[in-house]
Amino acid sequence: MSESSDFHGRFVTLEPISQRHADDLFAALTGADLEDLCRFMADRPTHDREAFAAFVQRRETSKERRYYACVPVGGRASGFLSFLRDEPAHRSIEIGDVFFAPPLQRSAAATEAVYLMARHAFETMHYRRLEWKCDRLNAPSYRAALRYGFTFEGVFRQHMLVHGKSRDTAWFSMLDREWPARKTVFERWLDPQNFDPQGQQREALGAMMAKSVSGT
Repeated sequence: MSESSDFHGRFVTLEPISQRHADDLFAALTGADLEDLCRFMADRPTHDREAFAAFVQRRETSKERRYYACVPVGGRASGFLSFLRDEPAHRSIEIGDVFFAPPLQRSAAATEAVYLMARHAFETMHYRRLEWKCDRLNAPSYRAALRYGFTFEGVFRQHMLVHGKSRDTAWFSMLDREWPARKTVFERWLDPQNFDPQGQQREALGAMMAKSVSGT
């Protein structure tokens, strides 16, 4: 997988994950119900500091995935996401193992993190296909994929065993020919004019993306 430097946005910077992010990521989980927050993760974090350091270490040293810590501008690391299933011969890659702690959830920084990854895949790596997958029962991830402009492709039944339980996997994709329109929507949503003085969005990304996808 090709190396890359930090990705800088208006709301967030993506940095290759390392142990220097561990304390901030651990703090972002303070008080969180990890049973609920992480139920669909194959490798789950814990509230044990030593075990959490090992959790971050596995991501830092992964040979199959390239992880990035999400560091909101003016804040501390509070999530991560990764590139995986990199197939240079087919110019296809997936965004996966997305984890946003409560401080990052439903924020402009979280949305911009996905935008920066997609932009890198299509404009720097010049890939043809970007994938998103989730457990069929993971409704938040399912909704997020559509909100970000991915197209639902179907369900792979009994695709995996996760913690001893069968998982049906929902597949989504975005193609290079679709990216220019998706990029325009992302950038319109991220524009400061789309936020009121309290930082609340004026128009929802999902609504904007749905109009773009339908051509209305």
